[in-house]
Amino acid sequence: MIKLKDVSYYVLDEKTNAQKEILKDINIEFKKNKITVITGHNGSGKSTLMKLLMGISKPTSGEIYYNGTNITDLSVTARANLGITMAFQQPVRFKGLTVKNLLDVASAKTTNLNDVCEYLSTVGLCAKEYINRELDGTLSGGELKRIELAMALAKGGEVFLFDEPEAGIDLWSFEELIKIFKKLKNKTIIIVSHQNKILEIADYVLLLNNIGYKMGKKDEILGKIENSKCARLSEV
Repeated sequence: MIKLKDVSYYVLDEKTNAQKEILKDINIEFKKNKITVITGHNGSGKSTLMKLLMGISKPTSGEIYYNGTNITDLSVTARANLGITMAFQQPVRFKGLTVKNLLDVASAKTTNLNDVCEYLSTVGLCAKEYINRELDGTLSGGELKRIELAMALAKGGEVFLFDEPEAGIDLWSFEELIKIFKKLKNKTIIIVSHQNKILEIADYVLLLNNIGYKMGKKDEILGKIENSKCARLSEV
């Protein structure tokens, strides 16, 4: 489905004026119709990897393939048109727009009441209460997160990228979030998360570390993490 070949990403360290390694020689494949959770300590390159997959950033070296096609140089829009959708840690607020407006934009059509009900009910929101709500400060973090997930569903596609989707939401919303991921089992889901409950629903886990990476089936990777207090790749 999505394959990374020798992907590296470096940034310029302003203090030393030298290149700082974020990701190095990543060779992995995200399987079709499977849930892969990317985990690891802060600064290990998790969010950077998601940006590379979506086309927000470009690899310093290496190539990214989608269904056998090289998409390394494709824009965010081009990748979205291929069926790749991303939701961020902090949902974007669109002042003056209603939830209905946002779903229309995401789906590239004028959504009807049935469409809106389907998208919002899937993320645990009542269409009657939210269809005309403005995206402003009256919405909680959990509500904004669900609306963003509804946008992703309205956009559609085959690949969904979620960067720490649990950030800023309450416990009840978190449980609903797990249900949403389970409903998307027929899609290719890639999630950045530290949460055990999200790791538990994964088919595959990618563990990033400043000395390398390890990817495999959930039980294999989680078992090795649990057996290593520091989860050091040199030990797993």
